[in-house]
Amino acid sequence: MSRDSLVFALSGTLFGLIVGWILGSQSADPRAAVVGAGVPSAAAAPTPGGRGGAPPARPLDSAKAAELEAVANTDAANVAVRVELGNMYLDADRPDLAIPWYQAALKLNANDVDVSTDLAVSLYYANRVDEALAQIDRSLAIDAKHLKTLLNRGIMLAFGKNDLEAAAATWQRVIDLAPDSLEARRAKQGLDGIASQHGGGAGGAPPASAGGGS
Repeated sequence: MSRDSLVFALSGTLFGLIVGWILGSQSADPRAAVVGAGVPSAAAAPTPGGRGGAPPARPLDSAKAAELEAVANTDAANVAVRVELGNMYLDADRPDLAIPWYQAALKLNANDVDVSTDLAVSLYYANRVDEALAQIDRSLAIDAKHLKTLLNRGIMLAFGKNDLEAAAATWQRVIDLAPDSLEARRAKQGLDGIASQHGGGAGGAPPASAGGGS
């Protein structure tokens, strides 16, 4: 998967702080939770097309991209080069260019859950939240226990849809599936952040009025 295959910084930063910012700003850009070591705040809110507290995108190697595109255009069955192009553009914060290459790769190999989830992340970065969640559902149809996909689903629900109840249920599934995993630790941070905003205990869910189910 691309380095940006999570729309959430897998760092030591408390995710609860991010959740608090989102709850305090109903008009928050859905890209607020994108990959990065920093925590978005009201003073560092992402602008459209920006990644808030995320680290700088990798510089795009235009020559390498052109070389790979030439290979893709002459080899209609080459899945790997299409995935590589998608990864390159996503890492360079060009989801608009990554999306068609991931889609092309999936046409050749529809059951690659990693590519499917990378496509979902690209759609999310492009502020196409509903499409991103629909693609996440396709990923989970391939592998219902794919941890990064489930973690991303919770993040997209929380930040893109402000559906904290559904996000909490999804993060709890991550914890139930692999309690000792890095993804579970991040999911628990999300649950703790939600609970702290509602006066509940660690890992608690928000009130039913927060949104729909998982």
